[in-house]
Amino acid sequence: MAPRPLTIVLCANQAWNLVNFRSGLIKALKTEGFRIVAVAPADAEMEARLTALGCKFVPVEIDAAGLSPLRDLRTAYQLYKIIREQQPAAWLSWTIKPNVYGSFVARLLGVPALPNISGLGTAFISRSPLTLIAKLLYRIGFARAQTVFFQNTEDRDHFLREGLVRPGQARVLPGSGIDTAFFSLNKSTRTARRHFLMISRLVADKGVREYAAAAAIVREKWPDARFRLIGPGAVANRTAIGEDELQGWIADGAIEYAGSIDDVRSAIEAADFVVLPSYREGLSRVLLEAGAMGRPAVTTDVPGCRDIVTDGINGYLCEARDAASLANALERAAATEDEAWQAMARAGRERVASEFSAERVNALYLAALADVREVAGRAPG
Repeated sequence: MAPRPLTIVLCANQAWNLVNFRSGLIKALKTEGFRIVAVAPADAEMEARLTALGCKFVPVEIDAAGLSPLRDLRTAYQLYKIIREQQPAAWLSWTIKPNVYGSFVARLLGVPALPNISGLGTAFISRSPLTLIAKLLYRIGFARAQTVFFQNTEDRDHFLREGLVRPGQARVLPGSGIDTAFFSLNKSTRTARRHFLMISRLVADKGVREYAAAAAIVREKWPDARFRLIGPGAVANRTAIGEDELQGWIADGAIEYAGSIDDVRSAIEAADFVVLPSYREGLSRVLLEAGAMGRPAVTTDVPGCRDIVTDGINGYLCEARDAASLANALERAAATEDEAWQAMARAGRERVASEFSAERVNALYLAALADVREVAGRAPG
């Protein structure tokens, strides 16, 4: 009789995170013979998509933006029960609460934890008492984690300086991995000059307010410029943009809001430049998707953005939290001649394909999980 396949549990604070960002990893793990259990808050649509990928879905209550100790204790207890029941060979997680609480209870149950810091989030971007709490939770949760993944060297170095991880734990991944066949270079020609696109959750930390303010400035000089905004509103985040503020930008004609869409490829393909004025990223997936599709970017000179975009090579950089600086970079983009735009488009595609492909990222995950297989004493069958 063939041995039972080893189980890997994947957890994030929203099921769409696992569907949209981890599908390639799930497929790679399935190909290697692992049984995959996806853990996230209940979401019927995403559960169906995860099931179609071959995962077992287990719901958990996670208050992503909440600060209630009782709710978080309930989350930790639910994760404890899930890990004890599933008996996984490893715990892989993303987002702060699955990372800290999941890694902690995995440690209690003797399960290797491999959390992923895909961005430092609001607690680190805006210094507050919450920052101290977050540091304490990370320090406790990661104390015995087998591996802690980071998506840029600056986040890794910050955690090392703060003593939140040890050097032997920390590894850098080049993002979540881009399927360069899916995000392909279908149209290498420039089709819509001065058509700007921002894809983001509607939260202040992504620079949405700066985008709207800069759009108004640029449109004074370039009245034909278009500024589209795509992404979910009413998100669970302490810096979420309110509906009244959003409607005010639309009424003023600064931006066009298209809501949230599942497949962003047609929107990227229709854009001239993709814009992300984020305050800080782990490694921006939007910028990677844009680069894979041959679209230059305008973004901020911060970790997780400047790792992808080099000023004048595959886009333009500006200062974070500065609408005037963003407007200046957007005006540079608006004035870009076709030959220079083509060179940027090629450079962006080449960088993503060589440095940030899904194949490269998945290989690094599998290398880390090789230790898990060795400890388990058998390969999945």
